Amino acid sequence: MNFPFYIAKRYLLAKKSHNLINIISGISVAGIGVGAFALIVVLSVFNGFGKVIESLIDTTTPDLLIEARKGRYIPVDRFPSTAIAGFDEVRVVVEVLEEDALFRYQDKQHIGRIKAVSTSFSDTYVLDSLIIEGSPQLGQEGRQAAVAGLGVAWYLGLRADGRSGLLQIYVPGRGNASAFQPDQGFNMDAIQLGGIFSSQQEFDGQIVFVPIDFARKLLGLYGQASSFELYLREGAHVSKVKKQLNSVLGEDYLVKDSHEQQETLFNIMKSEKWAIFIILTFILFMATFNVIGSLTMLIVDKQKDTAILRQLGASAEMIRKLFLAEGLLISTAGGIIGLLTGILVVWLQEAFGLIRLGDGSGNFVIDAYPVDLQWHDILLVLVTVLIIGGLSSFVTVRRLVKKVL
Repeated sequence: MNFPFYIAKRYLLAKKSHNLINIISGISVAGIGVGAFALIVVLSVFNGFGKVIESLIDTTTPDLLIEARKGRYIPVDRFPSTAIAGFDEVRVVVEVLEEDALFRYQDKQHIGRIKAVSTSFSDTYVLDSLIIEGSPQLGQEGRQAAVAGLGVAWYLGLRADGRSGLLQIYVPGRGNASAFQPDQGFNMDAIQLGGIFSSQQEFDGQIVFVPIDFARKLLGLYGQASSFELYLREGAHVSKVKKQLNSVLGEDYLVKDSHEQQETLFNIMKSEKWAIFIILTFILFMATFNVIGSLTMLIVDKQKDTAILRQLGASAEMIRKLFLAEGLLISTAGGIIGLLTGILVVWLQEAFGLIRLGDGSGNFVIDAYPVDLQWHDILLVLVTVLIIGGLSSFVTVRRLVKKVL
């Protein structure tokens, strides 16, 4: 048996000569426990919100996006869409043409973007899962229709009831507009609203889906696309397909997966998570001052014991290891208690949704705070507790034991 550890365990559990030392030791364990509890709970909440946002993005983000490395547009007749559609793991290839636009309906107007898609977009069933009013189809019975985001519809007062007037869409015209007739710098066309969809707020407040033939006529970009979206079959390996596409397309095109398409958003979420982690770690570091106080008083209280141990042949190094083990035991006990409590709370929240969002009126995407417990976060918190506790104990023991001995 490890002798310093055995004595340290006895010191931790046994009653001291001064009851104040027991109280401070208990406060030390509780302080470390609260810090570990806060770390694992907050990290789990960030993971939960990340999964919610990722699920919302996934509904409107293709598995792979292909853009021209140089220039804004891709000539459709030069793009090997037929060869790509023949890949075993590719389910649908969609031609996309996007442009900034001004939407106008009656006396209201709103700036956003049109996202024009080819007829193959209906095979993705993206709008079918998001539609909240009207039809997800961008055209039926020979008539073209638009599907607007909920935010755009709210700003303009649109309804997909078939009785509303036409939605007017203005886009910048190609060429130089006359300084005396600035209205000639815009192309305008009108289209019937067929449906309204809802996904994430930023997307809903900007996008209106229209047929690509309508957009090409409006923009004067016949035979052009701004990008190609690929939707893969279930279970497909995105990285494998991306590698195949890069070999087929060469250096002229840029292929992005879903995370690369939303790189800024995911980087912001990751930065926020680690910023909170650093702040809570600093709070945990402050809590270790209780460990320093507990060790200091214990070393002073056990001077007679250390003198006896020295007479029995214990070296100064063994005495240092004894008190260092005491500090690590306090940190470990607090960390494990805090982690177990945090894991229990996260599990209860995930299973029963104890803490709700809002008043239950259904105005939120989710009803309760989302949580997602990940094992690498548990390991990270435990390692952080041990490092901070170990360093504070090492510094304290190294300085005080010299004076006592």
